[in-house]
Amino acid sequence: MMKFILFWVLTTFLLTAAPFAHGQQPAKIPRIGFLLAPPASGLAARIEGFRQGLRELGYVEGKNIIIEWRSAEGKSERLSELAAELVRLKVDVIVTAGPSDTRAAREATTTIPIVMGQDSDPVGSGFVASLARPGGNITGLATYAPELSGKQLELMKEILPKISRVAFIGNSTNPGDSQTLRETVIAAGALEIYLRYLDVQEPKDIEPAFRAAVKGRAEAILASGNPVLNSQRQQVVDLAAKHRLPVSYGRPEFSDAGGLMYYGTNFPELYRRAASYVDKILKGAKPSDLPVEQPKKFELIINLPAAKKIGLTIPPNVLVRADRVIK
Repeated sequence: MMKFILFWVLTTFLLTAAPFAHGQQPAKIPRIGFLLAPPASGLAARIEGFRQGLRELGYVEGKNIIIEWRSAEGKSERLSELAAELVRLKVDVIVTAGPSDTRAAREATTTIPIVMGQDSDPVGSGFVASLARPGGNITGLATYAPELSGKQLELMKEILPKISRVAFIGNSTNPGDSQTLRETVIAAGALEIYLRYLDVQEPKDIEPAFRAAVKGRAEAILASGNPVLNSQRQQVVDLAAKHRLPVSYGRPEFSDAGGLMYYGTNFPELYRRAASYVDKILKGAKPSDLPVEQPKKFELIINLPAAKKIGLTIPPNVLVRADRVIK
């Protein structure tokens, strides 16, 4: 009799527990695709900023979130293939590291949410309808703020108080450069500086642009951070040293390559904030409802060996404000 009772109790427990056990399926681990055109090593600080942002939100890579890293290793023609691969993997979100990456992701999917780690002019690039109401499946971070252009010229004026002629090297096909140029023209007028625009659409245009700046008696250069110049960082930095021209660059990596000065967006901070977009989307938010944010944190980098190479002394009042001084 006792054996029968024990059998009945055990059978009842197993039958009632079975549906409960069946309902406790392992939680799905979110899968993020991270698409970038250059080698990951070249964006190490930005990637670490993104990872830091995820950690602050409670995500542990490989435990409760999976990241599929895809780099074109500098071969932009591979971006479409890599974006399509992320779509086939059915990732929950795609994070992009620049306009070319975003464009490839947008062409690959109109349904998977895309978070821009950076874009100088997402409206001009056609990625979002407006910063406040992106629409579609793309949102994220913009790198441009109107006050940047004026501040770059002001810093150059502090370093070279008598400066009166500056060349701006940009790419007329890049929406972000067009916006920057408009603001720089306004700032130059206020500072009584003559500004000459030099167009660089391909790498072969870089050296002629520097020769034109010298011929036009430019005393300094503002170099935008567009992909053409960024892909030829060392050549640009070497030409600046060759012609003994102070240059303020549009990307911090130029300073690490030997460039004189960078003032602009703090990119690791930007990517740290990109993690919050991923988090909101994973929790149900729609990209179309998440406004594109503009930069809130900026940094000044001064390269002293670069200054010495061209015989330039950086005033103490500028040095003391630098977030990083390369010695």
